[in-house]
Amino acid sequence: MKKSVGRLLYPNTAWYFALMLLFTAAAALLRQYYLAGGAFFVTVIAFIISRVRFSRRKRQLMSYVQTATDSVGISVHAGSAFPMAVIRLPENEIIWGNPSFFTITGLSDTACYQTLESVIPGFSTSWLREGRSELPGDQIIGGRRYRIYGNYVKSEDDATTVQLATIYFADMTEMFNVRDEFLRTRPIVSIILIDNYDELTANLSDSAVSTLDAQLNDVVANWTAGLEALCRKIERNRYLVIFESKDLARLQEGRFSILEDVRHVAASSGMSATISLGIGKDGGSFAENYRFATLAIEMSLSRGGDQAVVKDRFNFTFYGGRTKETERHTRVKSRVMAGSLSELIGQSSTVYIMGHRMADLDALGSAVGLLSLCRAKGRPARIVIDLQKNACQSLIAELKASQEYADLFISGQDALVEADNRSLLIVVDTNRPEQVECRPLLESISRVAVIDHHRRAADYIEQPVLNLHEPYASSASELVTELLQYAVNQRDVKPLEAQALLAGIVLDTKNFSVRTGSRTFESAAYLRKAGADPVEVKKLFQNDLDDTLMRYRVVQAARLYRSELAIACMEETITRVIASQAADELINISGITASFVLFPDGEQVIISARSIGSCNVQAVLEKLGGGGNGATAGAQIKGKPLREVLQELVAAIDAFYA
Repeated sequence: MKKSVGRLLYPNTAWYFALMLLFTAAAALLRQYYLAGGAFFVTVIAFIISRVRFSRRKRQLMSYVQTATDSVGISVHAGSAFPMAVIRLPENEIIWGNPSFFTITGLSDTACYQTLESVIPGFSTSWLREGRSELPGDQIIGGRRYRIYGNYVKSEDDATTVQLATIYFADMTEMFNVRDEFLRTRPIVSIILIDNYDELTANLSDSAVSTLDAQLNDVVANWTAGLEALCRKIERNRYLVIFESKDLARLQEGRFSILEDVRHVAASSGMSATISLGIGKDGGSFAENYRFATLAIEMSLSRGGDQAVVKDRFNFTFYGGRTKETERHTRVKSRVMAGSLSELIGQSSTVYIMGHRMADLDALGSAVGLLSLCRAKGRPARIVIDLQKNACQSLIAELKASQEYADLFISGQDALVEADNRSLLIVVDTNRPEQVECRPLLESISRVAVIDHHRRAADYIEQPVLNLHEPYASSASELVTELLQYAVNQRDVKPLEAQALLAGIVLDTKNFSVRTGSRTFESAAYLRKAGADPVEVKKLFQNDLDDTLMRYRVVQAARLYRSELAIACMEETITRVIASQAADELINISGITASFVLFPDGEQVIISARSIGSCNVQAVLEKLGGGGNGATAGAQIKGKPLREVLQELVAAIDAFYA
């Protein structure tokens, strides 16, 4: 814009009139009435002339806008096929509009100098000031939907604040309607799997099985009745359902009510049916959506089942998952995995065993237990652990005291240097890449095996060569013990290794009180026969007096929430061991079914949670980026103050119970 154009609208004459009126008032005060009257008369005449000239300037600006040309001399306004207008910023005053603009807005071409907000309610020009050329989203004007474009022109004169912008309106109603219809009718592929079908139909007669199948079919049919969906039973315990995207939001609002409805179907033994629901969306084809749904089903099963999982191109979204995992009584998978893991170890040059950061007795115990398997296959094994930052110093001290385990431990960086292309990495007690002891080591070794019992998170370790993931198991130590029963002779397991495994089981079962099944006791019996001493295991859990007093201070700081939940928010830094022990102590109090302990640790906030009731602490802390299982979970939240994390925790608890 030329400098003269920037001054066309508002020449700065207000202070002239103010001075003239001040002079008039002064003359009147000095009783120079003729002089005061003459000055007032001149002021009025000057003001009238100024307004006339002001109107003329406005017409000049209108003429300028209509005749403006671009860099090649072509008019940028006159004759445009699109509705367009020129506005003055920041007031958003309409300076000029072409006939099409006045038609769509209902204004007359003489009704200029109104603000754009009065013509188009809710319209904002912030996007122009941000340097963008297109209004995000669409704008409804007169029942039509427009895409709005514009450019923002600043005056070259620094002394003036007059700024103009040209906006264009493209009528995209038909295109938007077609787009919306396309999005509403995109296919969604879902798979419904009866989690415990084999257990439900065990020892039932054919007629009883038929009755049970009919009840399950009715539940699925009733759920899909209002969806206009295609529903087919493709296996005895699996259904394929295809519906449109417009119905997904309604199902999500209802939190997939089929999860609750199917529990009303029960076998003669009293066991209720549960399902896993996998939904695939946003794929480029039916095949891709079906693949997403299959991945969602696998994710649901790896988290214990009884939940709905929605998988799109980027993320998993979880619904349900409030019930406890059901123990599976078959050991076929453990037997197969034992053979596969033995073969992998035999083909490796060196085996590195790594748990999660701040390793506990379960992570270290399961890692120590795998040493006997590596020894039986004649392969060297090292445990990757931070010897300074861990929660199992007592077990480490016992291992270091034995000459046989003198070179057992290695840092992540040293392992990264030593590893070669034939190395095998076994990750225990976690399935999340960001939680492992040394992520660079995980990313550098191509052959990775995972042994874990936590519910799978959305960001799990992808494509391991072997994955033993059983969310119903009490601990990683229990899974390793089952592998040893099929892979080595009992005499090959040394007493200290059996003791480490038993300590891991005792830790995660809270001394066999939670998440304990028949297989847990079978594993403990096997370890006892292998030489594990319960008294020595008990010593691994002993604390000194200061830690004991601190634990009770945490318990004393707890407050009751929702009449059955205990939340202890500590302002001071404590150890994670004390936090977990305090959380365990809180659920020993009558009436408390779940506990949460929060404390600051440098630039992050640590949460330790336990549950013996209906509250699935893993589902709660997952919203805060944590993980674990239904009875034991934790989270590390970085970059937020303690009180803000506490508010987010309370919100996550409320969302779980909603």
